[in-house]
Amino acid sequence: MKQDIAQIKALLDNRVARYNQPNFIPNDPVSIPHRFTKKQDIEISGFFASILAWGQRKTIINNCLKLMDLMDNAPHEFILQHQEQDLPRFLGFKHRTFNDTDLLYLIHWFRWYYQQHESLETAFTGERNEVRTQKERLEHFHNLVFSLEDAPHRTRKHISTPARKSACKRLNMYLRWMVRPADGGVDFGIWHTMQPADLVCPCDVHVERVARRLGLITRKGMDWQTAEELTDHLRTFDPQDPVKYDYALFGLGVEEKF
Repeated sequence: MKQDIAQIKALLDNRVARYNQPNFIPNDPVSIPHRFTKKQDIEISGFFASILAWGQRKTIINNCLKLMDLMDNAPHEFILQHQEQDLPRFLGFKHRTFNDTDLLYLIHWFRWYYQQHESLETAFTGERNEVRTQKERLEHFHNLVFSLEDAPHRTRKHISTPARKSACKRLNMYLRWMVRPADGGVDFGIWHTMQPADLVCPCDVHVERVARRLGLITRKGMDWQTAEELTDHLRTFDPQDPVKYDYALFGLGVEEKF
C-alpha cells in the first residue's frame, strides 16, 4: 500500500533514530568488526562477516567468531605473516555453501592485496579513484578478487557483481559499514574516497518486503536495478545519506514484522 511521502519519511526517520544505535550491534554481524580497532582488522573481519551474512544471524555470528579465532583474532597480521603450515586449520570450515576452498583462496588474495595496498578501499575505487559509480566499483572489486590465476570458479558466486544483475546485498552492506559515518555508533566511517551519497541500499528479504509495502519499490524481482530504484527513492528523503534508511527498513521488517 503506497503511503503519503511525508508520512513515509517521518516513519523512516523515526526508525533510523531507533535502530541506528549501539544496542543494534550485539545481535548483528556488524558485531564482528566491532571487536577490532585497527583499520585493516575492521576491513578484513567486516568483509568476511558481510559475505557470510545469510541465514540465521546467530549462526552467522558464531561462524564468524570461529573464523576470527582461526586467524588468532588478528586478521591483518595473520593475512600478512601466516606460513603454509598455518593453513590446514581452515580445512573443514563451512558456512552454508561457503567452504574451505573459498576461504583459503580469499586468504591468499588478501595476502596478495595487502602486500601492495594500505586499505581495501582502493580495491573498489581504483588506486587513483578512477572508478566512479557504485555499479562500476562493485564490478571492479569482483574482477580484482578473481584476477589471480588460481581463482576457483566456485568462489565467484560468493562475491556478487552487478554484471550478473545481482542486487549485491552483502557487499552493499559492507560498504555501508565502511563508508557511512559512525553517527549512531554502528557504522565505522573509515573510508573517505567513497561518500555516503554514493552508496546503494542493501536489499535483503526484509528490506524488500517493507519497501514494497511502502511503495518504494515497484520493479518486479530483486536485482541491481531494483536496489538502485529503492536507493533513488531514499535519496528523496536524504540525498546525502540515503542508505541510513536501511536501518529503518530492516528494523521494521525484522523487529516489528511490519
